[in-house]
Amino acid sequence: MSKKWMLKELGRYPVGTYADIIYRNALLRGEKEAFVYGEKRVSFSEYNERVNRLVHALQSKGLKKGDGIGVLSWNCLECTDITGAAMKGGFVVSPLNPRMGPDELDYLINYSEVKVLFVGPELAEAVKELKGRLKSVAHYIAIEKSAQAMISYEDFVSAFPIHEPDVDVKEDDPFIIFYTSGTTGMPRGAVYTHVRKMEEARNKCIMVGLKPHHKHIMILPLFHIGGWSHFWAFFYVGAGNVIVAERSFDPEKTLQLLHHENASDIHIVPTHLVGFLGVPKVADYRFEHLERMWYAASPMPVELLRKGIATFGEVFAQGYGQSESGPDISILTKEAHRVLDKPREQQKVLSSCGQPCIGVHVRILDENNEDLEMGQVGEISVQSKAIMVGYWNKPEDTARTIVDGWLHTGDMGYFDEDGFIYIVDRKKDMIITGGENVFPREVEEILYRHPAISEAAVIGVPDEKWVERVHAVITLKEGEAATEEEIKKFCKQHLAGYKAPKSVEFVEALPKNPQGKILKRDLRDRHR
Repeated sequence: MSKKWMLKELGRYPVGTYADIIYRNALLRGEKEAFVYGEKRVSFSEYNERVNRLVHALQSKGLKKGDGIGVLSWNCLECTDITGAAMKGGFVVSPLNPRMGPDELDYLINYSEVKVLFVGPELAEAVKELKGRLKSVAHYIAIEKSAQAMISYEDFVSAFPIHEPDVDVKEDDPFIIFYTSGTTGMPRGAVYTHVRKMEEARNKCIMVGLKPHHKHIMILPLFHIGGWSHFWAFFYVGAGNVIVAERSFDPEKTLQLLHHENASDIHIVPTHLVGFLGVPKVADYRFEHLERMWYAASPMPVELLRKGIATFGEVFAQGYGQSESGPDISILTKEAHRVLDKPREQQKVLSSCGQPCIGVHVRILDENNEDLEMGQVGEISVQSKAIMVGYWNKPEDTARTIVDGWLHTGDMGYFDEDGFIYIVDRKKDMIITGGENVFPREVEEILYRHPAISEAAVIGVPDEKWVERVHAVITLKEGEAATEEEIKKFCKQHLAGYKAPKSVEFVEALPKNPQGKILKRDLRDRHR
């Protein structure tokens, strides 16, 4: 391309779309490293070409703007191609959690209405068993490794050109769906347009201070909104991302990668920090380039944070949000963490989730949607240009969740005189274990299927490794018997492994209020 035409070419895609960012980076930073994945290093220019090939390949199968594509895989380079194809081709991409069981996948893939499903090697057998139940899927593409009765990714794209696709992508077009759970535990898809994800990325870059020279180690899954948004914010500014392939977190390998790649950033959940601190001679590592260790997804115990700062320095920052909120609602900055040498009353800020992000308004509301004063606990409600458009094909749920432009999070909290937000109870008793969301009711439904169980309550209890673990408290029917291992095994037969109880407690009776409702708060208090 002639240099004199480059700036004119920048106007090919509309401002407010990630298609514009992909093309901009290819033109202005073409030879710079965009992604590292194992031995592969992909420049911004090469990435643009990979995305174009995939868009053309999908169009050859009859897909058009607005059609759904799904990806069921652990992190890999092809995951970025698939997302990029949605960005430039106008498709709507659904990142699916590979930890889900067969029944969960059956429901979610049908609910998402995807026409093409990209499948990672570990999931090929599970999808093969489900094929007869997946109504909308017309094409199955095996990524990273060939699979029976699926087209290999390389065969799918290899014959197609690298020129720019002719698609009229608009900033208000939907392009990605992130899945969360509703009050019944059934998944709901939070829909985002191009411009809403761009708004969130721009705000994150400003608040966190991201620059093109930064490099991010990606260990969180790309099917979670938190990890996804952090990852693409680095891409947004032309910074690099190192994609970690391992399904299981290896703390020592990750520390080595941080060192060898001279990385400036890593996004973690508290469980990862526990793993880092458990690495022998962790204090001997040198991380001169590390600027931020960003944590989210679950609260960080203050004592654990102290140990982290002592080892890695004052590099910690925190974000709070949810699948429907963009995600970022508030940020506890690196500067706000620098209070460990201050009086204890000033250290309280470490138990907050920070102040509202730029471009985000937060209210604390009572049951009548009236604003509460400082220190009063109510529901955290949010307004921004980055919140979801609504739930996929669930207008009633959308109307209940977004009221007059305000997203009702279901999280209970309060703010202090400096505008720091404190969460005192989590949405619908949700458990966050190792960064994964678990809704107790879903686990309880399985427990009640066991023939020996009379009543069951599932709560999150403190755990050194997982921060919280799923804990079941049960009573048995008269004359029946069961063991802890039997209950765990039973649950694992019906649930994803991370949702199954890691511990089981047998009691004679569960605490209840006069109306007969089980008092989970009382159960949690026993374990604090």
